[in-house]
Amino acid sequence: MKNITVLLLCIVTTLSPAFSQKNDRSFIVVSYNVENLFDTVNAPQFNDDDFTPAGVKNWTYKRYDKKLTDLARVILSIPEKELPAIIGLAEVENRKVLEDLSNNRGIRRGGYEIVHDQGEDPRGIECALLYRPELFKYKSHEYIPIEDPVDPDYIYRGILHVKGTGPDGSNLHIFMNHWKSRSGGQNETERQRMFSAITLRKQLDMLLSRESNFKVIIMGDFNDEPTNRSIINGLSASNKRKNIHLGEHFNLHYDMHNIKGEGTYSYQGNWNMLDQIIVSYNLLNQKRGLTTGFEGGRVLKEEWMMYDSEKYGTSLPSSTYGGPEYYGGPSDHLPVYAVFTW
Repeated sequence: MKNITVLLLCIVTTLSPAFSQKNDRSFIVVSYNVENLFDTVNAPQFNDDDFTPAGVKNWTYKRYDKKLTDLARVILSIPEKELPAIIGLAEVENRKVLEDLSNNRGIRRGGYEIVHDQGEDPRGIECALLYRPELFKYKSHEYIPIEDPVDPDYIYRGILHVKGTGPDGSNLHIFMNHWKSRSGGQNETERQRMFSAITLRKQLDMLLSRESNFKVIIMGDFNDEPTNRSIINGLSASNKRKNIHLGEHFNLHYDMHNIKGEGTYSYQGNWNMLDQIIVSYNLLNQKRGLTTGFEGGRVLKEEWMMYDSEKYGTSLPSSTYGGPEYYGGPSDHLPVYAVFTW
C-alpha cells in the first residue's frame, strides 16, 4: 500500500505542472493613443500639412522613424512574457504608418495583421487594430459613424468594430474608440462624447438582440473618465462587482483612477484616466475560457516614457510635440492594458 501511495504522489507531481499551465496562456489587450502618428507625405484630402518636412512641425523621416521605434519599445515594455494579442491604436493617419509600426524590428516577430478604415476626420487621424492571427481569428469589421441629431453636420471620429474569434473559440467583439476631446471645455464638449456613448450602446444592444454567447472588449481614448456620465450612464460601465447582468459592463480602470488616483493623461499636472478598457460580464472571473479579474486593468508607466516637469513638480508622459516645439517623446498618453488568460 505504501508503494502504491508513493507511486500516486509521483504521478500527481509529474502531471501538476501541466494542469497548472491550463490558465497560464496569456491574451494581452492594449489600448494606446499614440499622439499623431503621421507619415511625412502630404495627403491633399486631409489637414496634415504640419506633419511634413516643410510643415511648421518640421516632421522629418528621422523624427518619424524615432517615433516608430519608441512606440515599438513601449509595446515591448509591457511586463509580460508574450507580445500583446490585440493592440488598439488611436490617432493613426493611414495604413502605411500601421505597416511601418508592425514591421518595426522590435515587434515584427508578432506577425501583426491590420484592421483600419479611413474615416472622415479632417486631419485624417483614426482608430486601428493590430492583432496576432494565431490568437485572434478575424471575421469582419465595420466603421460606425456617430449619430448626432442636434448637429448632424458635425464631423466625428467613428468607432471601429472588429468581430473575430478569441483563442478559446468564443465570439469576441472589439470596439476601438477615440471620442471628442475636451478642447473647448469639458462641459461644453460633453454632448459630443455622450452621443458617441449612445451610438456605441445601440450597437451593443443590437448584438444582444441577434447573437448569444459573445464577449465584448471596449477600449480607447474616451476623453472622459470612468466616473463621467458618458461612461456610467451611456455605456452602463462601472465598477459594479456583484449581480452584474447581461448588457452591463465592467470598467477595468475605474478603481485605478477613482481609488488609486492613477491616470493616462496629465492636464496641468492632474492625472486623468481618459484611456480605459471595459469588458462584458462574461470575461470576468470565469472558470473556463477567456477571462480576467476585477483588478485586471493596468497602466504602463516606465521611467523612460516620462519627463520631469518643473512647472508641475511631477513626472508627465513625454509627448512628441508641445505645439510646434519638438520634444521627441513617444506620446502624451500612457497606454492601458489587460491580461486575460484562457
